[in-house]
Amino acid sequence: MTDTDIPASFPVPLPLTLPLPLANRRVVVVGAGSHTGRALAHAASAAGAELILAGPDPRKLEWTAGELSGPAKVVPVDLTDEASIAALATATGRFDHLVSTAALPANGPLADLELADVHRAFAAKVYGPLLLAKHLAPNAATDTPDGASFTFFSGVAAWRPAPARTVMATTNGALAFLVQALAVEIAPVRVNAVSPGIVDTGAWDRLGADKAAFLHSTATRNPTRRTGTTEDLTRAVHYAMTSPYVTGTVLHVDGGGRLA
Repeated sequence: MTDTDIPASFPVPLPLTLPLPLANRRVVVVGAGSHTGRALAHAASAAGAELILAGPDPRKLEWTAGELSGPAKVVPVDLTDEASIAALATATGRFDHLVSTAALPANGPLADLELADVHRAFAAKVYGPLLLAKHLAPNAATDTPDGASFTFFSGVAAWRPAPARTVMATTNGALAFLVQALAVEIAPVRVNAVSPGIVDTGAWDRLGADKAAFLHSTATRNPTRRTGTTEDLTRAVHYAMTSPYVTGTVLHVDGGGRLA
């Protein structure tokens, strides 16, 4: 077939473009005082976004805000309190993207679990995201080229449960199904999840001298033969935010750890 044989209606390939930028977008980061939340806030700010920094500890949020190159507003929020989430929606107003890294793990042997701790774990990973969508989805800017999105954090424990991690596995798994339901319920707002494996965000510093051995052991078992970095997470979240044809999806950022 020659060029002259191609029908007039034949689709012409468009040039590939990079993901749409976050410049002049309003991004809400819930958990902006945490290791991962701070990294996401830095990345979004560097990309030109206006930030709403939310979380339970105003001091940590102010610390993050002071590090950013662009505008940022601090709004404390308690995901265990629906009134607090409603107040966040009011303070935020119209926004483009929301990402929540919130987690309150209730780890330990099944026999030692306290129901109050289990409730808090579900509040952070399941009830909180549900209520964030309830109260903030009406403010989402769906009339932009990349649309509006929610991105939540699940985790590899849902796909690789382990003893003393029953609640973690359950809440992360519930969130993975919640994003599918919300993607249908609040469409055209997009809803996705990022599921990290072992990522060196700084949280593992608590292991002290044992940290290096732990990360090395993890890397040797992963198909990618490495552990994750905060850059891996920020790339995944940026993709979820700026990909207008992606919704109801879990992005596994675990080096294949769930398969090993």
